[in-house]
Formats: sequence, C-alpha cells, structure tokens
Amino acid sequence: MKKIYILPFFLFGLTSCEKDFLNQEDPNAVSVEQFFKTENDVQLAVNGLYQALRSGSTVGEGSALYSEERSDNTGRDDNQSNAGEPFQFNDFSILPSNSYLKTHWSNMYDAIARCNTLLSRIDQVTFSDDALKKRHIAEAKFVRALLYFHMVRKFGDIPLSLEEITTKEQANELAFRQKEDVVYQQIIADLTDALDSNLPNTQHQYAVGRASKAAINALLGQVYLTMGTTLKDVNTADFFRLAETHLSASYQARTFGKLDEIPYSEVFDVERKNTCKELVFQVQYLRGDQNYSSSIARNNQARGETINSKYPSTGSGGNVKHDLVKDYEEGDLRKTFSIKFATDPQVNDWFITKFRDNSDGAGTAGWGGNDWILIRYADVMLLLAETKMHLGKDAEAIALLDEVRERAGLPSYAEARKDASYDSRYPTLKEAILHERRVELAFENHRWFDLIRNYDAEGLVRYFKKKSQADYGNAQLSNITTKDRYYPIPFDEHKLDPERMYQNPGY
Repeated sequence: MKKIYILPFFLFGLTSCEKDFLNQEDPNAVSVEQFFKTENDVQLAVNGLYQALRSGSTVGEGSALYSEERSDNTGRDDNQSNAGEPFQFNDFSILPSNSYLKTHWSNMYDAIARCNTLLSRIDQVTFSDDALKKRHIAEAKFVRALLYFHMVRKFGDIPLSLEEITTKEQANELAFRQKEDVVYQQIIADLTDALDSNLPNTQHQYAVGRASKAAINALLGQVYLTMGTTLKDVNTADFFRLAETHLSASYQARTFGKLDEIPYSEVFDVERKNTCKELVFQVQYLRGDQNYSSSIARNNQARGETINSKYPSTGSGGNVKHDLVKDYEEGDLRKTFSIKFATDPQVNDWFITKFRDNSDGAGTAGWGGNDWILIRYADVMLLLAETKMHLGKDAEAIALLDEVRERAGLPSYAEARKDASYDSRYPTLKEAILHERRVELAFENHRWFDLIRNYDAEGLVRYFKKKSQADYGNAQLSNITTKDRYYPIPFDEHKLDPERMYQNPGY
C-alpha cells in the first residue's frame, strides 16, 4: 500500500524524506487508492473540503489574525509571552519565522491538496448521474479558487499545485513561486469551470454552506475587481467590466427586493442562519458540540458582560481599534449592534458584540451555533458599487451605496455630503464606499483586502501614517513600510530553495 501525501506544502516537507518512507503502511488508515470507490465516498470527500474551511488556520471564524488583525479595525494590545507572535501582524513587525504564519501557509495548502486529490481521483468512480459528478467537481474548484484567492492577496507570487502529490520528485518540481497573474488566471479558470455546472443559483436551493452560482459569481467578480486594482500593466477597464458582469449576476440571484427587508441584526441571528436571504456562502458550525461548535461569541465577550454568551469571560474580549469606533457615524444602527463599551475596571474598553449566541443550547461553555459568513449581499452590493465607480457609473454606484446606508438608518450619500464633517472625511466616492464597507463588514475579515485593493504599497503607508497612534493601541503605526503590502514567505519554505522560493522584498 503506497501512502499518498495530501500536500501540507510545508513547503514540501517531502524533500527531506527518503523514497522508501512513502511506502510505509498504516494499518489504521484507509489509503487514497482504496477510498474513492462510490458516489458516497466522493460526497464525503467534498464534505471534507468544506470542513477544511472551518479552521481558524485557514479561513474560518478564528482566522481574523491573518486578515482583520492586519488592518485598522482590530488587533491586540498584549505583546508579551504567547501573544508576542500574533501581535506582530498588527504591529507591522512580522518575521518570516513567525510560527502562526507558517501554520496558516501549511493549513491553506493542506486544504488545497484536499481539492487536488478529489479532482485527481473522481474519475475512478462511476456515477449514475454525470451532472452530480460535475457538481462535485464544481464545488472542489470553487473551494480551491477561494483558498488561492486568499493566498495570492496575502503573499503575492506563490506555488501553484493543481494535482495530487504522490512523490518527492513531484513535490520538488512544484516547489516554486508562480507570478501573481498566473495564479489569478488559474483562479478564474476554476471559477469559470464551476459556473459551467448544475449548481443552483443559491445555497438554499442546494444545502446551506455549499457552493452556488451566486457565490461563484460573487467571488469571480471580486477576483476581477482585485486584478483591475492591484495588477500592473493590465487593461483595467476589461477587468472592471468583467467584475461588473459577475457581481451583477450574483446580485440578481438574490431572493429579496431591497436590503432593508432584512434587518442588520437578522444577518447574524443564529436562529435564522439557515434561512436568512442575505447570506450567500457561509461556513457551518454546530451549536452545543464541543468539537464542531462556534466559539466566536464567547471569545469576543469582555469580562463582566453577558451580551454575547452565557460563558463567564475573564478577558477583554475582541479588540476594537478606537480608530474604527470613531468612524461610525452618529445614528448608525450597526454600531450599537456590533460593538459595546465594557465598564469592568479590568477592561474599560470597546469589545465586539456582532457575533452572539446566548442560548441555553450554547450554555455556559459557550459552544455556540454561529456560522462564519464568507459572502453576503451587502458585501456584493458594495463591491458592485466600487466596480461601477471605476467604470464611471457613479449614479449607479451611489444607488447601491444608499441602499446599504438606508438599512443602517443613515441619510443618503447626497444628504451626508451636506455635512461638513462627513464631506471632509470622505471627500470622494471611493473613500465613501471604503468607509461604508468598513462599518458594514467590520470584523468579517474584509478590511485588509479592501485596503490593499484601494491603495498601492506607497498609498497604504501614507494611509496608516495619517492615523493617530492614540486611536491605534500598542501596535506602532510608525513600523509600516511598503514591504507590509505582502506577508513574508515563511522561513522554512524559503530556505528549502532560496532561489525558486525567493523572499518578498524587505524581509
């Protein structure tokens, strides 16, 4: 029995192994060769792809460290002991040796490897319905594209693997960084293939937590928008037109009229997570189950508070930058739902209340049922507004922006601009949309990606250095340089082949 490696890309820990190590047998495990026999086996493998998204080391609810905490929304003030390495992300002092960064890299590639194995093995199984086979292939390609999209935005050039890795030689051959535009083209290819399937328009027509054409179009539209704003020497207008096409297709697939038909609080209501029409794609968690429950409500709750969970917190809860607190407009309903000031003497600060499960089912252990929302319609609408702005369709962009603001209890963009404070803080439509995305999607792990889409490396430095250190906590704004546009390649990956796994500039 040959042992098959589902590529943790550590980066390619296989390179230090002897060939015969690959031929060891594990009597307690089922080999890949023996697994893919029936349609149900494939279904279980597809379930495993979605399960990989649950991890806080990939893109699940605990993954804020790799995105949101890099931004100006959240972070952590403890820079000592075990918190020292996480603190590096928001402090712009991250090192290639950071063990959290290494874990994120390896877990993301492990999840990608699951997709590759399924896609490499699915032809071994005879399906009674070819449409079902095509649907599973579409799901695998959607998940793989999602993972690569996260990685390419964080690291830039990255290794690109599209096949199951079974030998040391294969691993060595693929262990090199491909250019960003090459990775993006593969992401587009995967998502385009996924659209050519019988996946339904919405997850509710299939199963909550699974891919749909609305989700695929939303992701593909964001990919094109990101390419148009971040890649050099490209025809940006073409990318923006494609972004508009796909984001519009996702938006048109909604099953409601105006956004204010769905109250903001309902979007995050654990009792409505399977029926809320705004949710496009979410990662599922199981209330009351120690292994599969959500801990986001209890982890964000501050000492002395009970708004999130019955769990008796002893910490300071989810960190909120005062810079974000000040960015909420007066009367914004999202502020009162999303954050709260904890008066406990040991806290005396703002904490995150957006994610709640105070039910008896979650109990005092805080085993909540919150799903982690990766795509929802307010996100799609504001991405579409941003795209239309780039295409010179300001009136259409403002109409979408106004619909989001209306639900939040705020005046229209035109009315808001009559206020001198608003007009001075957001003097352009670009800044108004970016502001709206910040307060609408706070703590949902979009902010860092929004910033790097709207500012190049030099612009990002200028943006952060305009901020007040007093509103930013212990992390030092003065640390940021143009190198911080990308993360460093983890040291263990770089040292295996410094030439082909070259380090990002500045590290």
